[in-house]
This record gives sequence, structure tokens and C-alpha cells, in this order.
Amino acid sequence: MAMMIDANKLGIAATILATLFILGSTAGCGGGASSTVSTATGVLPSNTVPAIDSQGNPDFASSSNWLALPQATDKPVDVFYLSDTTYSKATPGSPDTGPIDDPKMQQGAQARFTTTAAAFETVGNIYAPYNRQVDSQYKSTLPIPEQLSLEAGIPTADAVSAFDYYINNMNDGKPFILAGHSQGSNLIANLLSGYMKDHPEVYKRMVAAYVIGFSVTGDYLQQNPQLQLASGPDDTGVIVSYNTEAPVMKANNPVTMPGGIAINPITWTRSEALVPATQNLGGIEVDPQTGEAVLDASGNLVKVQNYADAQVNFQRGVVICSTADPSQLAPGNPMLAAGIYHMYDYPLYFFDIRANAENRVARFLAGKGY
Repeated sequence: MAMMIDANKLGIAATILATLFILGSTAGCGGGASSTVSTATGVLPSNTVPAIDSQGNPDFASSSNWLALPQATDKPVDVFYLSDTTYSKATPGSPDTGPIDDPKMQQGAQARFTTTAAAFETVGNIYAPYNRQVDSQYKSTLPIPEQLSLEAGIPTADAVSAFDYYINNMNDGKPFILAGHSQGSNLIANLLSGYMKDHPEVYKRMVAAYVIGFSVTGDYLQQNPQLQLASGPDDTGVIVSYNTEAPVMKANNPVTMPGGIAINPITWTRSEALVPATQNLGGIEVDPQTGEAVLDASGNLVKVQNYADAQVNFQRGVVICSTADPSQLAPGNPMLAAGIYHMYDYPLYFFDIRANAENRVARFLAGKGY
């Protein structure tokens, strides 16, 4: 169990060491993501299909290329989730873009699933593929345009291939949520600007896209006028995006871009009004040794209440959390300096995200006459 500094106030601060795991440590495999194949109709991923095809690309008909598939498909809405970057080169000679079966990448994705995608477990049937990833440290040395270009290559090709397989074989015409974090949100943004533009009939079934931990900029929206950013808690067919920072930054945030547009993850508006932590529906505690969400004796997530406030900052294009202690949430990695709460974008507002997704689903289903 994670050490608690203050059970009611600082439970999330116990994740200090978790970021080392997420960025490539050798922590063990998590158990939060289900690998059980769904019983839905259609051509489902099979453990008898090779992981790669004759061209060496991932074959998403293989269950080994899926981080999570639902054990049952009893919910009226699906969630298609793409994970953070969890690949790190084992040696300097390792490939900059790792294979889809890299063990540490898969272990990291499994742990991150419990603190991110798990927010949607009550909302929909979760489908989460693995994808080939660019090494996080290598990518961080490049200018942002080059980083985006790398992500638009092999990682996006895998994301599109997985999503297309899901739509054609597992979705069964259901409405769906797109969700991701960090690199996964970058890939979701590329899906929105590419695949959805080419498949408007699929886009009509999208409840919302949670593009969290990645900057959705005004330039991006101008280039994709078919897309809209959320402006309130109830709108559907929209993009939800924010990055979380401390009030005072001592270093540039390498995961944000100029021109980002953020929404408040407590009120789900773009107002700059400060929203106190008392209005936050709750965050979650994370185990510093495994990077996974902490569960209590009954197997339930350990909720942290009254911890994180939220305030949109137009100039910085982020959400400011003033109630967290940067020295306690410092990730301990030179890539992310103190005050960059990138790894806490979901854990700080976990139950707010869940409630908002449930609300948008209800609005979508009612509006479409389901």
C-alpha cells in the first residue's frame, strides 16, 4: 500500500515514485486491465492469430495486441482508449520506436490503465489496444514539430489500424467515447483529424473525445473545422482537453504546446473562475511501487477527497491546481520538473471524469433516441 501523508488531503502525493515506473522502470505487471475476450458478435481478437502480419505490422485480430477487452458488452456505449508512452529503450542501441510486444511497455500500460482508463469502467465497454511507441526520453530531446511528426508515423498508423478493426469487428454500431492520455491523446487527436474526417458516419456515433494530457490548440481546431471543443458539461460530439500544472513553474512543460485550450475538470467549463477542492468529486490514490491504483480490502479504489482545486489559465492554456504541493508531487525525473502534474491529470480528478462521461453518455443517448 502507498504511504499516506494525510489520508484526506495528500493521498495522491504517494505517487511520487510511480512516475519513474511509468517512464520505464522495471516495476511488475499490473492486474487492472482485463485481457478476457468479449462475447460480442463479430470477428474478435484471437490468441491463435500471430501478433504481426506478413509486412511486420501489428495484426489487431490477435488478442496479444490488446491491453484490454471487455469481459461482457452489456453497456450501451463503448470506450476506445489509447495509453500513455510507456516504452523506454533498454539499451542505447535499442530501437527509438519499440515493438508492440515490448514487455516493459506492456507492463507500464497495464499499470497506467488502472489510473486512467479505469475512470470509464462504469461508463462503457472498454477496448484498449497496444501500439508501437517512440521512446519517451528520445522524443523529449526533439522540437515539438518533430515529436508530432514521429507520433503521426508508426504510432498513429497502429492507432488507426486498431480503431478500424474495432469499428468493423467489435463495435456493432454502438455509440463510443474516445479517450487517452499523453501520447494516447496525441494519437486520438490524429484519429479525429484523419479517420473521423474520412468517416463522418462513424464520427456521428462519438459521444465525446477525452484528449487529456495533450494540448488541443486553436491552430488544430482551425485546421479541422469539423471538430468542436467542449464548452460545458453536457455537450456531445466534442473534444475535452486539459493539462495540469502548479501556479508557479520553474521549468517549461514539455508536454504542452502554445495555444492550448483547456477545460476545467470539475465544472467542465472554460471559465477562469477558481473552483475549490471541496467541489471536486474525488481523486484516487496510486501505489508508488507499482504505479497502479490502490484498492482497499474490498477491492474498491481508494478515493482522495478535498485535495485538488482547478482553475483554467487562458494564457498558459492549462488547468492550474493550487492546492497540491509541488515538492510532494515532483515526479523525480528531469523530463518533468516540479509543478508539472502530467501524471496526475486523471488521478487528481478521477471521479469528476467518470461522472462527466456518464453525464455526456446520458445526454447523447437521450438526444439520439436510444
